[in-house]
Amino acid sequence: MVKALNRIVKFEMPRIFSGMKQSKFDFDVAVIGGGSGGYAAARTAVAAGLKTVVIEGGQEVGGLCILRGCMPTKALLYAAEVKHLAEHAEIWGVRAGKVSFDFTKVMARKAEQIKDFADFRGQQLNAGKFKFIRAKAKFLDAHTVELCRVRPGAESGRATGSTFQRLTAKNLVIATGSRVASSPLPQFNDVGFITSDEAVALKKLPKSLIILGGGAIACEFAQFFARFGVKVTLIQRSEHILKEFDTDAGAEIEKVFRREGVSVFTGTKLVDARRKGELKTVFFDQKGKRISVAAEEILFALGRVPNTASLGLENAGVKMEQGAVVANDRMQTSASHIFAAGDCTGPHEIVHIAIQQGETAIHNIVKPQLPRRMDYRLLISVVFTEPQVACVGVTEKEATARGIKFLAASYPFNDHGKSLIMEAKDGFVKLLANPKTGEIIGGACVGPVGGELIHEIVTAMAKRMTVQELAAVPHYHPTLAEIWTYPAEELAERIKLR
Repeated sequence: MVKALNRIVKFEMPRIFSGMKQSKFDFDVAVIGGGSGGYAAARTAVAAGLKTVVIEGGQEVGGLCILRGCMPTKALLYAAEVKHLAEHAEIWGVRAGKVSFDFTKVMARKAEQIKDFADFRGQQLNAGKFKFIRAKAKFLDAHTVELCRVRPGAESGRATGSTFQRLTAKNLVIATGSRVASSPLPQFNDVGFITSDEAVALKKLPKSLIILGGGAIACEFAQFFARFGVKVTLIQRSEHILKEFDTDAGAEIEKVFRREGVSVFTGTKLVDARRKGELKTVFFDQKGKRISVAAEEILFALGRVPNTASLGLENAGVKMEQGAVVANDRMQTSASHIFAAGDCTGPHEIVHIAIQQGETAIHNIVKPQLPRRMDYRLLISVVFTEPQVACVGVTEKEATARGIKFLAASYPFNDHGKSLIMEAKDGFVKLLANPKTGEIIGGACVGPVGGELIHEIVTAMAKRMTVQELAAVPHYHPTLAEIWTYPAEELAERIKLR
């Protein structure tokens, strides 16, 4: 008996106590999605000492921004801008002659750069700081996901249905991004079209192109293709393109597009699409008239939707609205241990927002007693057309809708020293300020390097500066940045006289 007790104490008890210490979950945190938001969540979790796994179900590693969004489109747009400047160099007395291009080399340089970015993200995910699994994930219950292999070459990383593993996690972060929205009319599926995913990987340019949509993606591609000699027609449902911005911004870009040969139709309703020979025809109504436009190809750019359909979130008790994961300002879903980040939850499809959301989610997992909340007061939006369109904070349209009192002042680039030197005369800057205190509550820039210039106002708003303070900040002459002093001075004077 004594020997038996000694055996229990010596051999069995340590095993019993060891088992009591083990977690009932395989991981502290499981992150579903390896894009910008997912990677930010994973590295933050590891830094906090949490046992972490990242599950990536895409055909390629890197996320939308690197593979098919921000980086490839900006690489292509910059190539188009270089070509455009060379073609119009005569105004500075420079004779460039006939400007030709090799589209294969344009796309090859883009592909090489994107491969470098994607390889680096792959290295980060495979560095061993957390477990990285290539698979499609589906919730079985609130803490368990099953993993299915991804069929090579399958569209959108479609799973084979072959489950090869199940794992559990105490906490989870959903960061599965977005996918191209479905066609608004079944006729388009019959006629055929390309999306932004295919547009950044074209082997050759179409001779003519119809772009459906008027948002950032549509506008950026419209200018890219037009500057490379494609006959472009843009068809937009709203009364102006870039409807998320103020009307004056959209109107300015429409003016530039028409000058560069882009046909722009706004206030439309799509009604039909047909194919005849090599051409595809789109039929739409505008102001009571039926209009048809034919082109070699159609680019579908009517937005993206959350990539959540295959996750089985109903099994985890996660509330959804129109396909998006509903999360509070702590990035917590209706299931308190499940969080979300990025395009799958919104409310803004912007990379730096996704990163902040991923970091916020993990902070609130680690320190729920000291919650961190997302603050969109400094929301930045940029469209990389030329001129670029950028804004931060509230727009006039948003302020009016929300009943926010404001004063606004703007100043045009066609009356500004440095922009005149650059022959960059399109656009303006605009400031919105609190009419009593003068605090800057919004800014917009439609003009040369607008995506860079807007960050001066981001910084000012981050420190809650007033227009009086901004007007007093020294600006070197001649620079583009000094243009901000003009609306700041105007608003400071108007507030002083009130």
